[in-house]
Amino acid sequence: MKAVVYRKYGPPDLLRLEDIEKPLPGNNQVLVKVIAASVNAYDWHLLRGKPFMARFFGGLIRPKNPVLGADFAGRVEAVGGSVRQFEPGQEVFGCQQGSFAQYISVREERLVCMPANISFEQAAATPMAALTALQALRDYGSIQPGQRVLINGAGGGVGTFAVQIARSFGAEVTGVCSTRNLEMVRSIGAHHVIDYNHENFTKSDRSYDLIIGANGYHSIFDYRRALSPRGVYIMTGGSNAQMFQASLGGLVSVGTRKKLGGMMAKVDPKDLAFLAKLLEEGRIKPVIDRHYPLGEVPQAIRYIEEGHARGKIIIVVEDERA
Repeated sequence: MKAVVYRKYGPPDLLRLEDIEKPLPGNNQVLVKVIAASVNAYDWHLLRGKPFMARFFGGLIRPKNPVLGADFAGRVEAVGGSVRQFEPGQEVFGCQQGSFAQYISVREERLVCMPANISFEQAAATPMAALTALQALRDYGSIQPGQRVLINGAGGGVGTFAVQIARSFGAEVTGVCSTRNLEMVRSIGAHHVIDYNHENFTKSDRSYDLIIGANGYHSIFDYRRALSPRGVYIMTGGSNAQMFQASLGGLVSVGTRKKLGGMMAKVDPKDLAFLAKLLEEGRIKPVIDRHYPLGEVPQAIRYIEEGHARGKIIIVVEDERA
């Protein structure tokens, strides 16, 4: 089968489209024929091996799994002997490293059936970014109806889902983004939008009950200042400096009732099923910026590294229209 592989850490130029052995499903695994995948910041962190702690997951000296990609959508090709939830022919989506390939073998708890009313591209755009947004808002942020929630980086992959999910929980949502994304962020449900080129929300008199830092730089002290007295700040992505500062959130919040910190999403089958329901009901809709064929994954990763992607970048592994 064709797959995009990397044998050592470094720039996107190291990626190669190669023929590798087609995987076989284990006893509790599902073999999926991949139709579409999507690119996340996670992918270029793994590719470059930066920050260094990423290597503790992907291999200290060289990559353990040479195939990049985490999000996927496709059709079940075969199932292992103990699998009871899925059968060949079903359309599914989920999250598992190795999705930039024609086939992927996945544990059954890491995927769910696709709603009939969405496309493979929409399904593939969802898992990692939407899981991050959902868990940041609900599990770490304890979001409540009527709260004032601000999403910094509202135009990106996690940010576009965070705006929509926060709105679905009944919050008053403010999205911070670039000038070109203002109308888009408003169109997906933000009550208020702030252009970071013209306004610094951390210097405003307005405070927020929950802030999600999906992108864009502000110091943790700036975020603390923008929180209400019992407010919560959760960092879901950003620079090494932001990750380090988020790790000091407990110290920074000493003497206040504010909470500041970071999070890492986990693949939870109940959360995947919850997101599938939101997709089916139209309460979230992925924002898709660009499509690339499987052989152009290096170009797709270069584009997302630039930091200006609007929503998600899709990798078309098999063109259903062909």
